[in-house]
Amino acid sequence: MRRSVILGIESSCDDTAAAVLDDGRLVSSVISSQIVHEAFGGVVPELASRDHQRFIVPVVRQALEKAGITNEDITGVAVTSGPGLAGSLLVGLSFAKAMAYALDVPLVGVNHLEGHMYSVFLEEDQPSFPFLCLIVSGGHTQLVQVDADFKHTVMGSTRDDAAGEAFDKVAKLIGLGYPGGPKVDALAAQGDPTFHQFPRSSLGGYDFSFSGLKTAVLYYLNSFSEKEREELLRDHMADLCASFQQAVVDMLVTVVRRAVRRTGVKEVAVVGGVSANSGLRKALEALQDKEGFSLYVPSITYCTDNAAMIAKAGAMSLESGKTSTLYITAEPSLKVS
Repeated sequence: MRRSVILGIESSCDDTAAAVLDDGRLVSSVISSQIVHEAFGGVVPELASRDHQRFIVPVVRQALEKAGITNEDITGVAVTSGPGLAGSLLVGLSFAKAMAYALDVPLVGVNHLEGHMYSVFLEEDQPSFPFLCLIVSGGHTQLVQVDADFKHTVMGSTRDDAAGEAFDKVAKLIGLGYPGGPKVDALAAQGDPTFHQFPRSSLGGYDFSFSGLKTAVLYYLNSFSEKEREELLRDHMADLCASFQQAVVDMLVTVVRRAVRRTGVKEVAVVGGVSANSGLRKALEALQDKEGFSLYVPSITYCTDNAAMIAKAGAMSLESGKTSTLYITAEPSLKVS
């Protein structure tokens, strides 16, 4: 059987990443994270696409060197086609198309969200079908039932802000800067989650809503005078982070519990940037013991945007005979179907 060497490329937002899968084994994964956006409190699309142009070649070169392979060893190229920032996606797509054409190998576009969903298959301990998959990131919060390779049913989605977006916005409100999620998580570990009871939205089904929680934090801060607010953030920043994070975790866990009980599915995966959150991981581990399901969470490295998951999903697509033409273009609003 011919050796399979898949190059994966990810550039959907502000991380330029490349990875190599050699006969199904991940042999390299390189991520270049852009720091230019910190000064602006969020990702600036134009700056992101420019940095992708600067870094795409050295990042791919480093991934190939770490894997110990040459261009001629590559048998397929997988690249994120959406969702994401249009300019950022186009940089990765243009490079991937040029490389696939020059090497005369198959090209396959990968849905970024499906990449996250199948990131659990980069680990030794893997779920079996069907499994429930909670996707939680800065741009997306969805609950999906995965019945087989690329056969999904979207059970619920956020109706407004994504969970990661709420973390970043609240972090900005309390002066932690961007990206805020990891900073809130680190402080929350030192705080009291019962310090303030923020509201939990409950929609009854599998949908989520986080904008009300974000607004509640804003109103709470505005209920103090400027001096009182400064004292609050100085003396109780960790408690505030813990209280907010607990509210987010409770809302996510409530929907997962509901889905497990109603569907009877006993395999649950949690993926995306927010799956790295320590509070969420602990809560789901506790729920796992109580409800009797098996929990699968990728290593921290594969929670945030990375090309290893794109290479894996791409390899699965190519194995099933799915390829893309050189006319494939960016789909900023691509969804899981």
